[in-house]
Amino acid sequence: MRKTMALVAIVAAALFLVPASQAITDGELDGNGHPAVVLVLMEVNGAPAFRCSGTLLSATIVLTAGHCAGEPGEFSGIRIFAEANVQADPTYPFAGGPNTYEASAWASHPQFTEAAFFLHDVGMIKLAKPVPGVTQYGTLPGVDSLDTLATRRGQQDVTFTAVGYGLQQINPVHVVSQRVRMVAHPKLNQINTGFVGDFSLLLSNNASTGGTCFGDSGGPNFVGSSMVVGGVTSFGINGNCAGTGGVFRMDRANVLSFVNSFIAAHP
Repeated sequence: MRKTMALVAIVAAALFLVPASQAITDGELDGNGHPAVVLVLMEVNGAPAFRCSGTLLSATIVLTAGHCAGEPGEFSGIRIFAEANVQADPTYPFAGGPNTYEASAWASHPQFTEAAFFLHDVGMIKLAKPVPGVTQYGTLPGVDSLDTLATRRGQQDVTFTAVGYGLQQINPVHVVSQRVRMVAHPKLNQINTGFVGDFSLLLSNNASTGGTCFGDSGGPNFVGSSMVVGGVTSFGINGNCAGTGGVFRMDRANVLSFVNSFIAAHP
């Protein structure tokens, strides 16, 4: 995760959320499946510090989580690595390689705070130069379009496509971590409930469907097999990346307004 077990209490639910700077568990190598999904690296005081995932919405615009863009001044720099296997770039985690793209601007939702990151967990990045070779970018959902899933029969069969970089397995004595892009197909567990509210989802995270873990934060959860980003990976319920994964929804009007305003301000 981006912060070492930074726990935020959800008083109403008496549970804790862990920022999910997470990675795919029980998934498979993505290969060339989703080249629009990139690794995001954040700097503190000019030095590489944390990593996340993100989705290219265009050649120069990246969608990620709010805690991956941070509060104003939290990060001194951000760059992305645009390739399926970042280990192939000898410059990682530093700049200079052919797959490194520096950010010229970044921002989180205007109401985002680290203290309650899960409430407004969306961020945007503008790249100083375009990423070539990507032919299919992520797209945004319509306003409130995910609400239809709440009343759909067979809700448990609604599947998302989660993509990201980072840990593939974690338990108290064993961690598997590679800088490769992975994909999983979690199912919808909760939407519009008292726990997730109207701003997030809970998706499955198990050996059958796969899920997300530390390092995937900000990565896309595409609706079905489409390129529509229903939400970005946001939080986990526990430190073992087990059971469920939290996703911040992209279909709310205030979220889409922020995203589109950032895009308009950074042509």
